[in-house]
Amino acid sequence: MDPQPFVRLSVGQLGLKLPAGRNASKASSRLCDCEIRLGGFPVQTAQVPLIHSPEFNLDPFTNAAVFSLGESDLRALAATGCFRAAPRSCLEVAVYLARLSAARCGVAWRKRLVGVFRVELASASEWREGKPVLLHHGWAGIGKGGEARPELHLRVKMEADPRYIFQFDDEIALNPQVVQLHGSIRQPIFSCKFIRDRRRPSKSDPLGGQYWSSSGSEETDMEMVRRERKGWKVVIHDLSGSAVAAAFMATPFVPAPGGDTVARSNPGAWLIVRADTTGSSDSWQPWGRLEAWREAASSAPAPAASGRDTVRLRLHLLPDQQDDCVLVSEAPLSSDKGGEFFIDMDRQAPASAAAAEHCAVSAGGGFVMSCRVEGEARSSRPFVQLAMRHVTCMEDAAMFVALAAAVDLSVKACRPFRRKPNKKAASPAPDPLELDT
Repeated sequence: MDPQPFVRLSVGQLGLKLPAGRNASKASSRLCDCEIRLGGFPVQTAQVPLIHSPEFNLDPFTNAAVFSLGESDLRALAATGCFRAAPRSCLEVAVYLARLSAARCGVAWRKRLVGVFRVELASASEWREGKPVLLHHGWAGIGKGGEARPELHLRVKMEADPRYIFQFDDEIALNPQVVQLHGSIRQPIFSCKFIRDRRRPSKSDPLGGQYWSSSGSEETDMEMVRRERKGWKVVIHDLSGSAVAAAFMATPFVPAPGGDTVARSNPGAWLIVRADTTGSSDSWQPWGRLEAWREAASSAPAPAASGRDTVRLRLHLLPDQQDDCVLVSEAPLSSDKGGEFFIDMDRQAPASAAAAEHCAVSAGGGFVMSCRVEGEARSSRPFVQLAMRHVTCMEDAAMFVALAAAVDLSVKACRPFRRKPNKKAASPAPDPLELDT
């Protein structure tokens, strides 16, 4: 497998030192933040601590902003002209001080620009040789005031972050191939087998007997049988036909009591497993548990999806020889348009990132994987990116492909349940998942 070039541009160790005097004492109680800008990317914001003492300690590991530059971004950097820099060849950090001020309807925050720091990116090419490039590390004067002007401390770093790119050739329920993308080349890597079995797995079933959890009492009511989604499995095979990873429903997707949607109080769940290192196809190692539920637009926390319902996904890893799960990602997806699920230590909440240090998948931090899927009513071919440094063998890649399949199917499994089949309604196309039948 050949990776595609990506570059990780990180900004961290932020701190602001104001000139001594009356303004500095007033600013000590104000909020200080910054906007970090790179052409072609959304603006990222971060708080900037005010430094009042020569003895300060800035966290060397936490990043205020991270940008991932793909092939098109790198080509734009290489094409920068001699007389006029391209917008994305320059990184800007604009620092602001905020203070409370009186307003007609109460109080409001007013922001004042302190200064702007800029650094050129086009001249940094050492990353192509696999060497990290430190574009800036230390203090820099910003704003006005000559020698007595504010100083900003920051670290700006570029480093190679190659990724494998995969895509499912068709909907998962149609047993597609999984191809690796490299430029215009589409190389088959895995095949995907979807199984829909409504029966409860036996204890001897290597794909779920010991991990299955029931949604409630024995199934005696046919209405309850119809109003649950269970028994879905996705098995990933390598080119030789050997099963190398899988995802299966460990907890059925059922509607909340008195409702028609899967609720946070009783989420559906998948178990992600990989082939045992001994090579036995009958022995699997549990790796992670993916939970999913649906949230109404009125109750979903920000960033909610523009007035639409949200499918929220939460991934726990299952460390070897440990009883406790480790939360490594929680992300919302639009039920209508889909979205991106990711494992990225630079984008997680601090508590999640700290907990993930106990798991090998987070070694080195940064980006691990992402997958982009479509909404519940759309044909979806998941698009997967995977950091090369987290792949040591084909089973590693297959495990993340199985996770991507579970993410896509979770969006479909969280569709609202119909109370009664609508026999008169004509569907423009058959549903390969046969929901609510």
